[in-house]
Amino acid sequence: MNQAHATLKSIFGYDSFRGEQQAIIDHVMRGDSCCVLMPTGSGKSLCYQIPAICRPGVGIIVSPLIALMNDQVAALTELGVRAAALHSGLDPKKRAATYDALKSGNLDLLYIAPERLMMDDFQQLLHEEINVALIAIDEAHCISQWGHDFRPEYRQLADFRRRFPDVPCIAVTATADAPTRKDIMQALNLPTIFTAGFDRPNIHYTVATKETPRQQLTAFLKTQESGASGIVYCLSRKKVDETAAFLVKEGYQALAYHAGMDAQMREIHQSRFIKDDGIIIVATIAFGMGINKPDVRFVAHMDLPKNIEAYYQETGRAGRDGLPATAWMVYGMQDVALQRQMIEQGESNDNQKRIERQKLSSLVMYCEAATCRRQVLLNYFGDQSQACGNCDTCANPPKTFDGSVPAQKLLSCIYRTEQRFGAVYVIDVLTGKDDERIKKFGHDQISTFGIGTEYQPKEWQGIVRQLVSLNLITVDMEHHALKITQDGMSFLKNKTPLPLRHDERKSDPIRSAMKSKAAALLDNDDDKTLFAHLKAVRLSIAKSQNLPPYVIFHDKTLIEMVEQKPATLEALAQISGVGQSKLDKYGQAFLEALQA
Repeated sequence: MNQAHATLKSIFGYDSFRGEQQAIIDHVMRGDSCCVLMPTGSGKSLCYQIPAICRPGVGIIVSPLIALMNDQVAALTELGVRAAALHSGLDPKKRAATYDALKSGNLDLLYIAPERLMMDDFQQLLHEEINVALIAIDEAHCISQWGHDFRPEYRQLADFRRRFPDVPCIAVTATADAPTRKDIMQALNLPTIFTAGFDRPNIHYTVATKETPRQQLTAFLKTQESGASGIVYCLSRKKVDETAAFLVKEGYQALAYHAGMDAQMREIHQSRFIKDDGIIIVATIAFGMGINKPDVRFVAHMDLPKNIEAYYQETGRAGRDGLPATAWMVYGMQDVALQRQMIEQGESNDNQKRIERQKLSSLVMYCEAATCRRQVLLNYFGDQSQACGNCDTCANPPKTFDGSVPAQKLLSCIYRTEQRFGAVYVIDVLTGKDDERIKKFGHDQISTFGIGTEYQPKEWQGIVRQLVSLNLITVDMEHHALKITQDGMSFLKNKTPLPLRHDERKSDPIRSAMKSKAAALLDNDDDKTLFAHLKAVRLSIAKSQNLPPYVIFHDKTLIEMVEQKPATLEALAQISGVGQSKLDKYGQAFLEALQA
């Protein structure tokens, strides 16, 4: 561990390990295997990067995306670490050079996709010529059928693991519920699990029902700092294009990203997002997993994701630097119906579809929660939390009431209209609307016609959503008809109390307290000028080397420079994030900027 501490300081520029990092690194350094669950931004990668650097041989790092591999390799190379990647995007010359470095022992870490790793010739090379220091499997939830992003090619890693039983294996992920963890550990024969918790205390969570989504989005964006980088997720490519165009018209630097775009244009947009300030990427979920940008200040969802794991992973792309960030979402019942349709029309087997339906229901319950959102989110992963004070339901607690009577009325109306109609029609019957279609079906003559006038249609919509979240009713995927579940029939029979949330609460305004620590410096004109000057120096260096600015130094490091104002290289070396390689490369430039 002395060597690990020295590596942490000299290469990565940090004085001490965080949380479980030291215990995990010690475990792997001894040659033992483990599964690691740590939230995004908590330093999972150090748990295998440092042992790979310190142990003899090369660390084999399995990673699912080319962009993710390239980002990690660029950051490590900048630190002076011997790292490379093998993937389909390499030209033949670069691929040959990487193989030469691997065979000659000139690599500390090799990033590789599971498909290439499982090729017979590559495994033979590892067996016969390469000293493997460790095997690290990133995004390990992809191994499990219970995981939200199951990939069959990842499942083959169990066979690879068996071929290297004496090499320490570390599987890391930020998103795994209890069944997923169990599956990962069994598949890879991992004896130990380290769980560092799932809480991202710097993220403010807020969810609102869809009313005028674009106007709601722009109202949210106005609460963010000028020039903040963010991601806006939409479910369809068409909606991505339309939303990006709308934001541009509103004066934002917005760029679209989805799989239907030309590959070169996607690369240009992704590069601008990583390297420039103030870019908002509007994207499908095709964007994000390979992005390690630390200063994303918000992630906004214009549509419901497919499950809590996907939501947690996507929102986790905000605030990786530990500074305050926001996860904002609007959703409606149409989103639920569409996600159900995607599940049913998918290629998964019946068991997998059942799992996906359960996960979707858990996300709807999160959206409709009347209690602290962070508690609901962490409870899903088996983690605990006090009421956080940093979500919309904590900031503006909703009122609750006994909804057993309106629930009975709603369920009875669904039953008496033969479970054939959607929410709008059922609510029109409940509220006694004078409508030709209702008269045509004779539903103006049934006992539930007009018995719900004590609530407005918008309030009934809220009750519908909550009964869906409680699994008392479900939405038919084809016709969007409301249907009563077995739990709903039991409720009608037993008439138990049913606490529901009043759906009249206003969306929580994102408080000014959520501004980043960098913004707090703006109160001091000298510090404001210095911080802006350091960012300009960083941007100039980054552009000259065609690197993202955060690869040079994170905002957190610049903020500490402003606070500490080091006057010598020795003092600059004590700033968190300033390792020896970066001190040698950039120390003088930043010292001069500080002195100026």
